[in-house]
Amino acid sequence: MILSVAAMNTPQIRPYVLDVPQADLNDLHVRLARTRWAPELPGVGWERGVPVGYLRGLAAYWRDGFDWRAQERRLNELPQFTTTVDGQDLHFFHVRSPEPDAVPLLVSHGWPSSPIEFQKVVGPLSDPRSHGGDPGQAFHVVMPTLPGFGLSPRVTSSGWGLPRTVDAFAELMRRLGYERYGTQGGDIGAGVALMLAGVAPEAVIGVHMNGPTAYGSIPENVELGERDRERARRSAELETTGAGYLALQANQPSTIGVALQDSPAAQLAWIVEKFQAWTDPSKALPEDAVDRDQLLTSVSATWFSGAGAASAHFVYESMHADIAWTAPGDEDASSGWQDGPSVPVGVAVFAADTSIRALVDTGNVTRWTEYDAGGHFPAMEVPDLLVGDVRAFFATLR
Repeated sequence: MILSVAAMNTPQIRPYVLDVPQADLNDLHVRLARTRWAPELPGVGWERGVPVGYLRGLAAYWRDGFDWRAQERRLNELPQFTTTVDGQDLHFFHVRSPEPDAVPLLVSHGWPSSPIEFQKVVGPLSDPRSHGGDPGQAFHVVMPTLPGFGLSPRVTSSGWGLPRTVDAFAELMRRLGYERYGTQGGDIGAGVALMLAGVAPEAVIGVHMNGPTAYGSIPENVELGERDRERARRSAELETTGAGYLALQANQPSTIGVALQDSPAAQLAWIVEKFQAWTDPSKALPEDAVDRDQLLTSVSATWFSGAGAASAHFVYESMHADIAWTAPGDEDASSGWQDGPSVPVGVAVFAADTSIRALVDTGNVTRWTEYDAGGHFPAMEVPDLLVGDVRAFFATLR
């Protein structure tokens, strides 16, 4: 386990330092060296998943070239904490800005990720003065780890999906003393950002999301331009050929969890496939789109904490939950995007995203920006674009 904290229900915020036991690091290297690789069929590429030859090379670097201790030291330069909410220990980064008028911002990652995804943006967001930005656009940045994901303490009970997590994150912000704050996220993090506006409507001033998609077949009465038709085509293709991971985690997380818990090579393949499929389409390989060491840092954190299996159960819990985006008590609330939060929403759409405004915007999107670069992990791929969009959206809400 990465985290070892007192198992008691207390509002106390506990400082935390990441320190993976050397025995766990040695075990990872032994397991990677003893991987039983599948034979590679000639002429087979990414259309069948991760090519074995590519994965073997990446695993070899993970074992012999990647420096976990150096990455661990970098992570420990950011203030980390744990607290217990609803019986579950939560891990989070909390980087306060030196600017007195900074706006609190809760930033949530998705699957298959962790707050490590935001390493390149936390400095510019929290301290723009030191990064060539306007000090009037500073944020106090709170980056919690989704329960069961990389850096998370072990999840000790069932039921930890989106709704329970959002309630816990709202309580976390209250404990930190933040009465008004913004939210930001992509993937599952977009759901967190939206739902926080529902459970804490008096606190959330605005919601910023990257790459949301919330549609299946296109309604006949919706006319799409050429660019949106291409997004719809890619979305349908991904749903047909690229959603096996979701179906398995949403229905049999215990089954895939065995492989993810036992084999680092299996977990590496499970994650890196999505970094190839979901990043900037102009980039051929994951390391062309994101920093290889940052990617392996998140993969390593997932391995050391046993989060491969646990995050699969989070997906199961979320897919089987009754989720509404509106505030509690709204009798007209129903599951889906059509109800939306009542606060302003900003959306950044990157090159690999399939977001279509006519199907996502329920009338509360006050900023919609499309970019020709980046993809599902913009904080890793195009951090400057994401930071700029977040700053621009919240500039009018301070």
